[in-house]
Amino acid sequence: MANCRNVFLKSTFILIISGFFTKVIGFVIRIVYTRIIGPYGISLFSIAMPTYSLLLTISTLALPIAISKLVAEEKGRSIRILTSATTIILIVNFLLIFLVLFTKDFIACTLLKEPKAAFILVAMALTLPFVSISSVLKGYFAGKQNLTPHATSNVIEQIVRLIIILLVLPILMKKSVMHAVIGLILLTIISEISSIIVFFFFLPKKIHFKNYTIGPSKSITKNILDISVPTVSGRIIGNIGYFFEPIILTHLLLASGYTSSYILAEYGAYNAYSISLLTMPSFFIAAISTSLLPEISKFNAEGKTEVVKRRIKQGLLFAFFIGVFFSLVIFLFRDQLLFTLYKTTNGSDYIKILAPFFVLFYLEGVLTSSLQALGQAKTTMKISLWGVIVKLIILAVFSLCHIGLYSLVLSEIINILFVVFFNFYFLKKAI
Repeated sequence: MANCRNVFLKSTFILIISGFFTKVIGFVIRIVYTRIIGPYGISLFSIAMPTYSLLLTISTLALPIAISKLVAEEKGRSIRILTSATTIILIVNFLLIFLVLFTKDFIACTLLKEPKAAFILVAMALTLPFVSISSVLKGYFAGKQNLTPHATSNVIEQIVRLIIILLVLPILMKKSVMHAVIGLILLTIISEISSIIVFFFFLPKKIHFKNYTIGPSKSITKNILDISVPTVSGRIIGNIGYFFEPIILTHLLLASGYTSSYILAEYGAYNAYSISLLTMPSFFIAAISTSLLPEISKFNAEGKTEVVKRRIKQGLLFAFFIGVFFSLVIFLFRDQLLFTLYKTTNGSDYIKILAPFFVLFYLEGVLTSSLQALGQAKTTMKISLWGVIVKLIILAVFSLCHIGLYSLVLSEIINILFVVFFNFYFLKKAI
């Protein structure tokens, strides 16, 4: 039992340390590119981000979670699970790229009301296969409870990204803001390739790639999809909500008399500054959730209910104390942090209202991972669906009340309360 506890704590510790360095480098990257491309570039980037987030969710199909769970439970040869997942992911990604190429103008002009976003969407689509393959490999090593490759790849990926941005982005900015924004997105391909190379160094050296291990297995593919489809459905629902967020906001605020420039600037500040700062501690939560999922899956499969309960309580306590500490710090020093990081205090008023509720937001990842590990992916999907419906309805109603971006702030708060409450309720029932 002590050894099991050590594995959990060691995995979490490795991911927290690597996550800290990754986050620090990530913040440096964000500071660098926000200063290089400026407010207009950030606004263009932000308006396309909800669509990109939706594409990323579909492209990865929640396969890292499925792979991690199956490998941890030893349901099939781990390399066969990996190759089956890779086949699925490549097919899905190439279909997505073609879909974006055919719909880019409709999304940009009709939905986002920003024709320039069409080029940005194409650049984003081209990064999808590389991000997805990297995610699949992360899931494989998480299932093996070997988090060193995950940690190493994250740090190296961010270092490569920072170097490329410093070297290339100023040159592109001399051409135009659009060149710089598209370049910023496409540089992701190079950083993701560096991450994939790192993972290959950690794969078992003596793999006998016979015919039965190279191709996808029908039974393993079914097992993967049984876990990933409900999980990704929940995420897709959440991202559809995120996708429609700027569309509803833009149309209804325009109808209420707000200008396009106001909406673009404030939405950019909300996403790029307020939410970015508030989600700063998310690497802690990601570390806990990533370590927790294979642990709970393994012990649940072995029928060790008491150990499962103990791990969930530990995860929630860690997440709660992290949330309280960081929410308080961000609330008290929001102006100083914003100015230090972004040379602006735009978004400070939004943080003032959101910060107290983000204590609960930090619990969401642990609750969701725990439910997924217990085979309750369909439950998390239903909670996500109703959470999105509630959020969009609240957003639509408040957008007509002449309170500007605060309609989005209030809908975000209600969504956090709704999702966390129901995740906690169903988790209690499951254990």
